[in-house]
Amino acid sequence: MSRLIFLFAIAALIYLLVKSYRKSPVKPVDKNAEDMVQCAQCGVHLPVGESLTVSGQSFCCASHRDLFQK
Repeated sequence: MSRLIFLFAIAALIYLLVKSYRKSPVKPVDKNAEDMVQCAQCGVHLPVGESLTVSGQSFCCASHRDLFQK
């Protein structure tokens, strides 16, 4: 009985070792990625570089900025 438990433990250890070696490699982070912000008027998410920021609020277009300020 103890041999059976020992063999089961060895098999489980081998399985875990093989499984850890077969993991897919970590994908590199895209250096061109930008943070995303949410339009204060409509809720659309867009990159920071494409947004209009006024008084700490981000907007997707000038018309939403104007509607929010009214």
